[in-house]
Amino acid sequence: MAASSTPSTDQASPTADRSRAADQAPGSPARPAAGPERPRRAGYRRLPVQQRREQLISVALELFGSRPPEAVTLDDVAEAAGASRPLVYRYFAGGKQQLYEAALRSAAEELIGRFSVAGTGTPTEQLTQVLARYFAFVAEHDAGYGALLRGGSVVETSRTSAIIDEVRRKALRRTLRQFGVRTAGPRLTLLVRSWISVVEASALSWLDEGRQIPPEALCAWLVDQFVAMAGAAAVHDPQTAEVLHALLALETAESPAGVLLARLRAVWG
Repeated sequence: MAASSTPSTDQASPTADRSRAADQAPGSPARPAAGPERPRRAGYRRLPVQQRREQLISVALELFGSRPPEAVTLDDVAEAAGASRPLVYRYFAGGKQQLYEAALRSAAEELIGRFSVAGTGTPTEQLTQVLARYFAFVAEHDAGYGALLRGGSVVETSRTSAIIDEVRRKALRRTLRQFGVRTAGPRLTLLVRSWISVVEASALSWLDEGRQIPPEALCAWLVDQFVAMAGAAAVHDPQTAEVLHALLALETAESPAGVLLARLRAVWG
């Protein structure tokens, strides 16, 4: 429905209002009791348009994040929001697909926001903070996250795929910016993209295996993975070698990269 035709608040039915007025008209013959009045849906209240839309997206995001998207119905969303199915359609005329895309876009914006951390600590310490925020998001939206990245959801479309691709592009740009890279060559770009794929696959495996690995240990391992992958790429690419040299110059003996290098020296003798 076009925005111009959407009311500023959730509206009650005019027919229902006239019916109630007739029931209360003076001189009307008494009607037999029709049994106890059906209670209004719990939690119902009229809201301004934008507030109601945001509420529906928030409720849908919670449901899509707690179970596979195909297992969520519009009735589930309506019940959880304390609304009716027609009211959900009023705000999302495209039905479940439109609501899912809106919820997914909201989740993507939240995830992108977690890529930013305070500029304190060494590069690998900051990378650890980003991963911690990322895995906190994965834990909050486990079922929906898994269904989305596996690409097996019946509600997956080119539009939903584009939303996820945008998250990956933002992750690529933020990671490169964090390491002081303005223009990345093809090998450095491939390195970061490959590492992002490792992070996604690790998150899925972590969920599948019942989160047996503590998230902080998993984040530490993934940071080590990045340093190791960068070391291998640096052998073949001068730009990656320059970036890795600058990164390691900022590390300390107690930072993740410093600890990793000390352990590798012990292994290699």
